[in-house]
Amino acid sequence: MIRLAVRVDRADAELVLAELLELAPSGVEERQLSETTVEYAVYGASGELPALPDLQAAAGGSLVEIVTETVADDWDQRWKAFHKPITLDAGGRRMRVRPPWEEANDDASLLDLVIDPGQAFGTGAHATTRLCLELLLGVDPDGGCIDLGCGSGVLAIAAAKLGWAPVAGFDHEAESVEATLGNAAANSVAVSAERFDLRGGGPVPSAELVLANLLRPILLDLCDAGFGGPPPRLLILSGLLTGEADEVATRFVEAHGLTEIERRSSGEWSALLLGPGL
Repeated sequence: MIRLAVRVDRADAELVLAELLELAPSGVEERQLSETTVEYAVYGASGELPALPDLQAAAGGSLVEIVTETVADDWDQRWKAFHKPITLDAGGRRMRVRPPWEEANDDASLLDLVIDPGQAFGTGAHATTRLCLELLLGVDPDGGCIDLGCGSGVLAIAAAKLGWAPVAGFDHEAESVEATLGNAAANSVAVSAERFDLRGGGPVPSAELVLANLLRPILLDLCDAGFGGPPPRLLILSGLLTGEADEVATRFVEAHGLTEIERRSSGEWSALLLGPGL
């Protein structure tokens, strides 16, 4: 079995991922190698992997390097070992997010979320997702919620479990829409999902609460595009390096009349909770 990894500039990672999923629709593995580099990897026999020229074209000017290595044939089981349950405690609420191969916890005080990451998504363990979930746990449900860039659906499903309704996820990838709908069904919650061009689709959908765990360039594009309805009452933004948080907060505050309510950080990452202007 061969592992073929494409390393790209972090700033363009979301766009490169969209191109790579066209070549590897069964999914890719994602790793954050540094503040500036993201690695996407696919597995298979040599004849089953995308051709190098296709990968180079998909990565475009964001390409850092392409690396290949031989891995054990049981990689699919080893991959599962990377996804462990996480437990969060914020705002007087507790939540446990786990993949389906991990058993449920008997603790009745824990809100249980089951998220199948597939092989292109995560279960919530990344710091950017954890920070979003912590901020979400700290606000009281009151109205509808939209998750922009829904991925596996973990944020949208968490919102639905907490009592937000209606809840909808939007993503530019068909695989994300399918993953969100599948995980919502597994958790017995009502979450809709559909495709939306996060960088060129015009004004973005709005609701009482909008969640956006995306990279800085896409968040700024969303800020400039504006909302298709009234600005959200609450806005949770993540996917930001700590040095990017001030800029993004300022842009949303100035453009949409919001104010920063809370900021959480973990390592090199930060997330923002914005709310009604003063």
